[in-house]
Amino acid sequence: MYTDRNRSRLGRRPVPRGRYQPRRPLPRPDEPDELTAAIAPGPRNRRWKTVRRVVYVLSGLFFLVPAVAFVITYFAVDVPSPASVAQSQGQAVTYLYADGTEMGKDVPTGGNRQLLDPAQIPDVVKKAVIATEDASFETNSGFDVSGILRAAYNQVTGGSGGGSTISQQYIKNASGDDSPTLTRKWVELAKSFKMNQTYEKADIITAYLNIIYFGRGAYGVQAAAQAFFGKDAAQLNFSESALLAGLIQQPGRSENQTVARDRWSTALDRMQRNGYLSAADRKAARFPTPIPLVESRQGNTVNPFVKKQVKAELAAAGIPEEKYYSGGFQVFTTIDSKAQDAAEQAVAQGMAGQTDDRILGAMVAVDPQTGGVLAYYGGEPIVKGPNGEDQAGRDWADEAHNPGSSMKPFDLTAFLKGGRGLNAVFDGRSPRSFPDVPLPVRNAGTSSSCSEVCTVAEAMQRSTNTVFYDMVLNVTKPAGVAEAAQEAGIRTKDNGGRSVLFTGDNNISIGGGQTAVTPADMASAYATFAAGGIQHSRHFVQKVTNSQGETAYETGARATDAFADNDRDRSRQIAGNVTAALAPVIPFSRLSCPAGHECAGKTGTQQHTPAADEPASAANTNSQTWMVGYTPSVSAAVWVGGDGDKALRAPNGAPLTPSVVAAPVWQRFMQLYLAGKPAERFDRVQAITSPQDDQLQFQLQQRQLQQQQQQQDDDRFTIGRGDDRDQRQQQDGVRDGDRRDGRGRGNGNDTGQANFGP
Repeated sequence: MYTDRNRSRLGRRPVPRGRYQPRRPLPRPDEPDELTAAIAPGPRNRRWKTVRRVVYVLSGLFFLVPAVAFVITYFAVDVPSPASVAQSQGQAVTYLYADGTEMGKDVPTGGNRQLLDPAQIPDVVKKAVIATEDASFETNSGFDVSGILRAAYNQVTGGSGGGSTISQQYIKNASGDDSPTLTRKWVELAKSFKMNQTYEKADIITAYLNIIYFGRGAYGVQAAAQAFFGKDAAQLNFSESALLAGLIQQPGRSENQTVARDRWSTALDRMQRNGYLSAADRKAARFPTPIPLVESRQGNTVNPFVKKQVKAELAAAGIPEEKYYSGGFQVFTTIDSKAQDAAEQAVAQGMAGQTDDRILGAMVAVDPQTGGVLAYYGGEPIVKGPNGEDQAGRDWADEAHNPGSSMKPFDLTAFLKGGRGLNAVFDGRSPRSFPDVPLPVRNAGTSSSCSEVCTVAEAMQRSTNTVFYDMVLNVTKPAGVAEAAQEAGIRTKDNGGRSVLFTGDNNISIGGGQTAVTPADMASAYATFAAGGIQHSRHFVQKVTNSQGETAYETGARATDAFADNDRDRSRQIAGNVTAALAPVIPFSRLSCPAGHECAGKTGTQQHTPAADEPASAANTNSQTWMVGYTPSVSAAVWVGGDGDKALRAPNGAPLTPSVVAAPVWQRFMQLYLAGKPAERFDRVQAITSPQDDQLQFQLQQRQLQQQQQQQDDDRFTIGRGDDRDQRQQQDGVRDGDRRDGRGRGNGNDTGQANFGP
């Protein structure tokens, strides 16, 4: 029997004395009372109790464990000082030739820099960088939660923009580690927080400005001020400060005027938004033109054009410019010292004696079996400016130019891909008019014209414009040519290159109009023909090692069947047919292959379009000339032309043609480089033919035979009548002579006219 005391122990109130409480009936055995029902651990109650406990545990783990781990990390890490960071930055990069011998060193301009104190950096510089890189710098604790969430959102949604504060950027640059791992980010957050608990904000921004990379090899604001403006950091104004602040995000593109102006404008806008710049000053701001970037090959420095290509390649491989000088790297290039010397010597000999100072030249050689660049000459690295000052030259090997007839092998490639062959025939006469083409198409001269029944093979040898224009217009279409060129290795602006393959008109067929290709691309594309239809990605770097000798990067081999997906035999057959068409071009162009080496190639010429103020004779001049050719072991492209559409002339005043410079340079390079190397020959492949071409060729040949027979009949009739006239004229001449001389025919013999002798 339950008592009041028993009930109170179970959670029920005792009955107060003096008050009547009606007794409740006892529950039946099969019916639990309220108390039992309330405390009985039924299935539903047990499940919710378990869920609550799990939630409590997970909440504790989610908040407590990270907090404990963060505290442990906080005390375990150290914040590196700017002085210690400076020792690892600004290290020279050693370049090596393909055989391992040293090419030279790339020493950063900011290598011997000065670490500044807070008082030595003007407030305008600090404010420009804070506004551009971390607007909450003055109030955050080393990391910005909203920035981190924003960066995570951008990463998930494919947007742009990071969430790193200035403190986080300092830690990342100090460690040289920017791997996208949670561990690295965790340690970075702990170090950033510790940095803000240990140092004043003035010291943090100073430390950051002493190590950050701005471009031009300049680490730290003092080195950047000297490299970009030739002055100390203390002398920078707000506009110059804005440019340097803007370049922190894209230091590798500091020489790109479009990028530099865009970053400068962004920095100014953020300075105004944060109250560091008035609206009047923002409106009055003028872009601060940096001093010229002059690089020299004197001493033991590296060719700036090779260095530019290497740095771009490494940036794409995960070694951007801000890390480039920080690893004590050795760069093993693909450049062959013998090939490089041969290229520079051949160009120097070819350009010697040229009197037109507007003529420029470039040459690139590529290994068809690997895609490695063997030689690279982009022109003079130092040129004279308009006022006679030294300034950096342009890399003409990486500039796109009209290829002229050197584009025709890609016309042929597209034609062969469609199943047509070298025995196909076209009308090779000149001029020819085509529907919807405003002007007639002409061949370059008598030797370039062909008959009405002109095979593709002969048209390639003669470089017959009318045939290839017809071929592309009516068979392959411009898009087919562009596709074949890209498959061979030409990189357009759509896939990271600089070449343009314009398909809006038919000018691509003869390499004119808006179509333009770089010499580097042309050498690579012809290398695909030399390699039997296997396209290897062009590259300058074999591998990179760090200061400990560890491999930091190694080029991955990539080879594709250029002209037929997953069908190497078909791609090889197409490339072999192109080579068969290009081999006769060499002797036809009065060139010769190196002894023991088979070769093939194509010249190219772009005619000058005269301006309104030029004489009519300017229409017969040329602006671009090419010679591109290959053996099985090397493909070389030589471009000689002008900066734009210039009427260029040879020393004798005649128009500049490939035979003046480009072709002799190519031939000389091949002779120098291949001297002493084993003999080589191209693989033989089966000719591509089609019943359509066989039937058409037979019909046209029959028509041609009929025309020839008719011409012979006409000639016999004309000659027969001509003999009678000649006999009468001779008789009349004798009689006239007699009358003139008055002394008879004998006087003719006395003058010696009847007996010419040997």
